[in-house]
Parts: sequence; structure tokens; C-alpha cells
Amino acid sequence: MNRIRLITLFVFALFIGACNKQQEQPKEAKKHFEPNWESLSQYECPEWFRNAKFGIYTHWGVYSASMATGNSDWYGRNMYNDWHPNYKFHKETYGDQKEFGYKDLVPKLTGEKFNADEWAELFQKAGAQFAGPAGEHADGFSMWDSKVNPWNSVKMGPKIDVVAEMKKAVKKRGMKYVVSLHHSWLWGWYPTWDENTDCANPEFAGLYGPKIPETSRLLKIGDEKGSYPMPSPEFERIWLEKVKEVVDGYSPDLLWFDNRVRILSEDIRKQMVAYVHNHSAQNNVERVFTFKRPDFPLGVGTVDLERERMPDIYPDPWLTDTSISKSSWSYASDLKCYPTNRLIDDLVDIVSKNGCLLLNVAPHPDGTIPQEQKERLLEMGEWLKLNGEAIYDSRPWLIFGEGPTKTKSGHLADQKFDGFGAEDIRFTTKGDQLYAIALGWPESGVLPIKSLGLIAYNSKVKDVELIGHKGKLQWERTEGALNVTLPKDKPCDFAYVFKINFKDNK
Repeated sequence: MNRIRLITLFVFALFIGACNKQQEQPKEAKKHFEPNWESLSQYECPEWFRNAKFGIYTHWGVYSASMATGNSDWYGRNMYNDWHPNYKFHKETYGDQKEFGYKDLVPKLTGEKFNADEWAELFQKAGAQFAGPAGEHADGFSMWDSKVNPWNSVKMGPKIDVVAEMKKAVKKRGMKYVVSLHHSWLWGWYPTWDENTDCANPEFAGLYGPKIPETSRLLKIGDEKGSYPMPSPEFERIWLEKVKEVVDGYSPDLLWFDNRVRILSEDIRKQMVAYVHNHSAQNNVERVFTFKRPDFPLGVGTVDLERERMPDIYPDPWLTDTSISKSSWSYASDLKCYPTNRLIDDLVDIVSKNGCLLLNVAPHPDGTIPQEQKERLLEMGEWLKLNGEAIYDSRPWLIFGEGPTKTKSGHLADQKFDGFGAEDIRFTTKGDQLYAIALGWPESGVLPIKSLGLIAYNSKVKDVELIGHKGKLQWERTEGALNVTLPKDKPCDFAYVFKINFKDNK
């Protein structure tokens, strides 16, 4: 009996010791970011972003309410430029810019039909994994209940905290939440030096920003007397406070910044990034911080390209933001959408190069999303429902693809890109599975995949499947290509996903 008791006590002591040792294990220290580039480069892009691939955001603000044509998101700037068509349109539609300025459009953003749940439901049906609104565009009007900016959507216009309502609707559906900020553009956005406009009236400086000398206009037109003053400390203070309000009040999973942040001092930029990253660390938020080059050094966040994509596979996850329309980011009376085929091809191309797509939609000033845009999104969703296994959670292959079409490089280059053809193919992988995504349906009835010819790739092909097609496919492999005979009927209306199975695979 004593022996049993001793053994029991010994085992109990070992158990207590193990528990104490476990308790003594130090918890992994949370990262702390100092406001210097070296410390800020501790940033790591969250895994959820690598897997998500597709998100949607909106440009909905006072600029949506002008009912003008063209790129209405710049209406607040262009309506004051006498050389721009929006200048004449504004004068004829609303009156002289000194009497009826941009501020007077605020009540026209009525939002009487705005329903955050309807937006989020549509985005989810479209296949988006992250979604949200533009928090503040270049016009200085905040779409949240701002304490530092009285010109906001709660006090004026729709009287709605759009950022809050969208967060609830998006998160309720299991998507990650996005807020975009463009407000560094406010510095010099309006002609505050021009006494012939309402922008020079100090009563409205809260919206139009501080008065900037006319030398900035002279600089823009090439006059040698031109000069451009850098943002004042007070402007930078308010700019940073707006960022803090969004981070503290709404904690987005993806915080997106437009370009031109580099006009702000390096100190304020470092302070901002440190604030965002420390908030993420302290609150266990797996946050993506995106920026455009050269506003910040590589490594402190995730690179975003506007209407552009990488020419090849990029080693780190990256983002492209583009709009559902070639002509505008926000609602315009003449807005036309890209065809769905183009939108899906762009998504496939971007994903094949280790990127994600953030697609913009342009709601009507009453808060509804126009039917043509809805149709595009729902068609994308149907395609992703069938073919999403080749997109979500995927990774790049050895090469991104093949085919004669070359994408264009440079800021806004996609506006000059005419799309892909039937010979263009993109590759993605998931584990041992290879996907070859044909961006067209060859009229010959045979799809040659040259990158899988015996000379190019020596793994043995077991079989080839076409997602959405129930029958077996005929295929032949030569030195030059894997030639796949296409079935009579297409399985879907857009890009076609072939699963390549290798004998080497377990």
C-alpha cells in the first residue's frame, strides 16, 4: 500500500511540476513598432489576404451626386477648372461656382435607399472575401462620424455613418472589412486662392482645406513663378487624427491608402504606420496595410497598384485596385462597365502572379447600386462558384502563364490595355494540383498548353479535367505542348479551368 501511495505521490508531483513549468513559459511578446523604417519593416502580410484573392470596395460620396459625365470622383476639383467640361456643366446645371460650390452638393447625396446589408449581400454573392467603403476621398468629406471633421456623412448629406454600417454588414457575412483613405489629396485639391470661387471663403475651410497661394496653380501650368508649399503641421495633425479615428473606431482588416501620401513629412508618415501596426499588434488584428509606391519603403506594408498589375510573379502578396468602369470610380451619368469577361480575366491574371484584386463599384447618390454593375458582380460570383477552387487559397506556379498578349506597365496602364485572347493561359496551384486557366475558347477545338510540352516540363500527366464538364477529355502530349481536345459545349461563359493531374502526385 505504501508503495502504491509513493508512486501516486510521485506521479502527482510530476504533474504539478509540468503544470508549473507550463505556466512559467513566457508568452510570446507582442511586436512593438517604433516610428522608423527598420522597425516598421517587421510588418507581415496576413495569411488570410494571400488566400482571399478578391475584394470589393465602393466610391460613394458627395462626388457621386454631381450627375456629371466622366471621372466624377474628381468633380470637386474639375468643376473649378475653367478648361474642364465639368466647369461648364456645373455653371449651366447649378450656377456660378462662387455661389453654388462643391459644398452645396452635399445635400444631394441623399442616400435615402442606402442599405448596407444589400450591398454586403451583393458583394458576398459576387465572391468577394473582403469589402468596404472609401472612408474619405480627396474631397475632404468623411463617411464616418468624425470628431475632427464636421463635414461628415453623419452630420450632413445622408446622415449615416457609412463606415460603421458597412462594417456591421460585411463582418456579419464573414468577410474581412476594408476602409480606403485618400485624404492626403485634400492639400491643394480646391482652388482656395481663387476669390471667384467659394473655396476662398474661410467659412468653408473645414471642407476645402487651408488657403494655399496661387503659386501652386502657376506651377501646374508650367509658369516659372510657380511653387508648391508643403502641407502645414496643422494639416498633417488633422490628417493623422482622421487615420486614428478610423483605426480606433472601426478597426478595418485592410486599411488602404491612395497615393500622394509622400507630400506629407517623413515623420508624420512614420508616426502613422507605427500607430496602425501597434494597434494591430495590441488588439490581435491581422491587418493588411496597403500603400502605393513610392509613398513608403518596401517592407512596411503590402504594395498596391492602381489600374495596373505586375508583369510577372511577385514574391510577396500584392494588390491591384481597379474600377468596374474604365471612365470613372464613382457614379456618373454616362458610366459604362467593363464586360464581365474582362473583369474575370483580370482577376485570373492577377492571382496567377501572386496578387489580389480589389474591384471598385460606383453606387448611385440615392444609395443603390445600378443594375448593370449588379449584373457584372453576380456573373463574377457565378463563375467563382464553379471555378473558385483555382482562385481561392491558390498559389503561383513556376510561371504565371503563356500566350501572346502582353499587359501594360505603369500607373493607370490598364486603361490602355485591350484585354486577353484565346491563346492566353494562366496557371495557379493548390498543393500538388495544377490549374491551367484558358482565357478564351480556341475555335480550332484544341487547346495547346505549350508550357506542359515534354521539352518544357517533364512530370508525367495522368489526366486532364475541365471544371464544369462531366465527361472525360481527350488529350495528347508532344514535345511542344499538351494538346487538349475541347468538348462541344462550354462549361461556363468565361475563363475555362483545366485541372492537370500528374502521375507523380500522391
